[in-house]
Amino acid sequence: MEVLIQIGGKEIFIPDTIVNVWFVAIVLIVFALVVNSKMKKAKLDEEPSNFQLILEVAVESIDNLVKTTMGEQNLGFAPYIFTLITFIMASNLSGLLGITAPTSDYSVTISLALITFVLSQYWNFKNSGGLLGYLKGYTEPMALLTPLNVIGDLANPISLSFRLFGNVMGGGIIMGLLYSALGYFAPIVTAPLHIYFDIFSGVLQSFIFTMLSMIFIGGKEA
Repeated sequence: MEVLIQIGGKEIFIPDTIVNVWFVAIVLIVFALVVNSKMKKAKLDEEPSNFQLILEVAVESIDNLVKTTMGEQNLGFAPYIFTLITFIMASNLSGLLGITAPTSDYSVTISLALITFVLSQYWNFKNSGGLLGYLKGYTEPMALLTPLNVIGDLANPISLSFRLFGNVMGGGIIMGLLYSALGYFAPIVTAPLHIYFDIFSGVLQSFIFTMLSMIFIGGKEA
């Protein structure tokens, strides 16, 4: 649902995808608060509930994924990786609720990719021992490759964002065309396609985005 705000005689149009970003974020924040409350009440001498076991498995799986992909020394990135994959997956799956997936908006995917880009550059700077070491990294293995190294770094957030945006947007367009063409018969025919585009592809794309983010950040370690 689009939102139109009038401020000082000017109209500000907020597209539905941005509204849905806030919707997904609020839902996840409330969920996190509920989880935090339940974890504080959990007792070590009591058998954990099924809810707690699922959360423990999820956290442990992300920790193991970070250790395997980025190294155990980079385990501090696990909270960011967990947040990233949870947000993207929730955004992709929100299409099942009949709303426009936030990740079908390029401004959302490029924002997520830029966060990863900033983290990767910060990690590169930190592990290079300062500005000179950071700049020297772009001249390796030879100075002639400096422009290519710079372009390669700048291309990472673009490719990362377009991959997620293209897949989610493409699936949404295909489903929209089918609903328009099939009319009342659409729910019967499109059910298997929803499983693919909204569930399988949505989960897969969130995993791919997260894996590439870990590779980009972890690859900056000296």
